[in-house]
Amino acid sequence: MKLMFLGAPGAGKGTQAERISEKYGIPSISTGAILREAMAQGSELGKKAKSFVDAGTLVPDDVVIGIIKERLAGDDCKKGFILDGFPRTVPQAEALDAMGITMDLVVSIEVDDDHIVRRMSGRRLCSKCGASYHIVNVPPKVEGVCDKCGAPLMLRADDKPEVVRDRLATYHKQTEPLKDFYAAKGLLVLINGHDEIENITANICSELDKIRG
Repeated sequence: MKLMFLGAPGAGKGTQAERISEKYGIPSISTGAILREAMAQGSELGKKAKSFVDAGTLVPDDVVIGIIKERLAGDDCKKGFILDGFPRTVPQAEALDAMGITMDLVVSIEVDDDHIVRRMSGRRLCSKCGASYHIVNVPPKVEGVCDKCGAPLMLRADDKPEVVRDRLATYHKQTEPLKDFYAAKGLLVLINGHDEIENITANICSELDKIRG
């Protein structure tokens, strides 16, 4: 099974990719992780990527796709894989097609913007041990204080409402057109991301069972 997960920042695609990866025994591949891995290993493409990162510029699509293609050739990808966070644009998806990397299913986890802003702006991190909380879903026993080490909790800059709305605007402009791209190929399924985590996983598994026959 070759799968791709789409969804706005905070939609929960990373969580679901991990759960599906564990259930079906196929690796979940995030762009950031494999870029770091390639740079650490010092492969030819890894060195190329590092030169752009060191210069503070975006790694070009052809380098990123080359690194992804190398990663997907690994033995652990023979039974399938999940792409999480790539492609981000239609040109990247077209380049993926041109390299012969085709998907069996593209899962888009649908959550409305207001819900995502509430979800992300409610997240809190411990300033010392890094434990994570949510003021509604997983509140600390004492407001603003970590249960584990007693240090103050903080709101990450990325989770501030105005920053989240900027990130959502970028997603709608650059990445959301991928839904039409993959719908035209008959590969897209929409999953309600407002549901409980376990129910979302069950709904994704139900779609996967259809393509597995």
